[in-house]
Amino acid sequence: MAQVQGIDIPEVRRYIWGKELKEMRSMLFQILLLALMVAAAGSSAERPRLREFGIKTGALQPGPLNAITDVLGVKVGQVTLIEGRDIRTGVTAILPHEGNIFQEKVPAAVYVANAFGKLTGSTQVEELGSLETPIVLTNTLSVPTAADALIDYILVLPGNESVQSVNPVVGETNDGWLNDIRGRHVKKEQVLEAVHRAVGGPVEEGNVGAGTGTICFDFKGGIGTSSRRLPDARGGYTVGVLVQTNFGGIFQIKGVLVRDLIGQGEPEASAEPKSDGSCLVVVATDAPLDARNLKRLAKRALLGIARTGGYYSHGSGDYAIAFSTAREVRIPNRAAGPTQTVTLLRDEKLSPLFLAAVEATEEAILNSLFKAERMEGKDGHIAEALPIEKLTSLISEKKK
Repeated sequence: MAQVQGIDIPEVRRYIWGKELKEMRSMLFQILLLALMVAAAGSSAERPRLREFGIKTGALQPGPLNAITDVLGVKVGQVTLIEGRDIRTGVTAILPHEGNIFQEKVPAAVYVANAFGKLTGSTQVEELGSLETPIVLTNTLSVPTAADALIDYILVLPGNESVQSVNPVVGETNDGWLNDIRGRHVKKEQVLEAVHRAVGGPVEEGNVGAGTGTICFDFKGGIGTSSRRLPDARGGYTVGVLVQTNFGGIFQIKGVLVRDLIGQGEPEASAEPKSDGSCLVVVATDAPLDARNLKRLAKRALLGIARTGGYYSHGSGDYAIAFSTAREVRIPNRAAGPTQTVTLLRDEKLSPLFLAAVEATEEAILNSLFKAERMEGKDGHIAEALPIEKLTSLISEKKK
């Protein structure tokens, strides 16, 4: 018998290729092959994000997830309602941190480009400069339901037994083209489910949550997210953005008109481009900012809409709400003393954060379009997916 260093080769071969082991290997191979086929089928069907497709925008680098959840502590939960032929709506909840936000409020601010919309709770945020509930996004006629659910959520949290005033913050866009919006199918239970389902990590985009039935630039819109992390030399802070896109305008990517790339041609001279709709922008950062500078940050985030071709038309509700998660600027509901000492980033250090907000908003909007899939809804209305295969000329500029 042949041996190598005391090992009986034929005996080892017989052991390895014994009948029972052969059967096990065959079964494992079939399972692995099936798993690979399923994964391949899933990956081929799933639409890519902007960067996965090969298009990069902006000068700053995104965070590891390229999502609002790159800001430590921020969580997102979503509930999607797709039922029958007419229900295409949902809820998206954004939690600034894992604790009791009413007892440990965060500084916040709202900036409005065009106020044809409903952002419940914005006046108290404007007055006091703080956020005391999660932010919920949904459809226009479900705002009161979502606000009621947020009040329930805050009142039952341990430590809030004596609370008698709650300022729920709820934003919206109108998904009535694809969704039976008058049916008001979003219930309190679904809002609370979105809040309780909130987690960190990757954020689902496209036809999900509050973006289930939305339309953007005449294509299927939805939920999108992105982030930017500043270099350490500029503070190393992160800005994360989540958007609910339901607006129009002259769609462009990196300054190139999309209608030229996909062969739509020039619109008729007498036809006004479809521009009405809304865009809700939620901005999170770990930079220690107060409400004054968060308002300035929110203002810049709305420039990301303009970079994609939106222009805050008459019928568009374009809002940005920004908050800081930095522990040194949080606002306790109760305090032992009459004063509070905070550490804030100086004004002259804000410009990189402004750039980050613009870039992250622009990419979040584009991600919402890239991830969204074709949808048929109420009355047979159809929103086509952005034909991303026709945008290949925008890829790999570094190769030029």
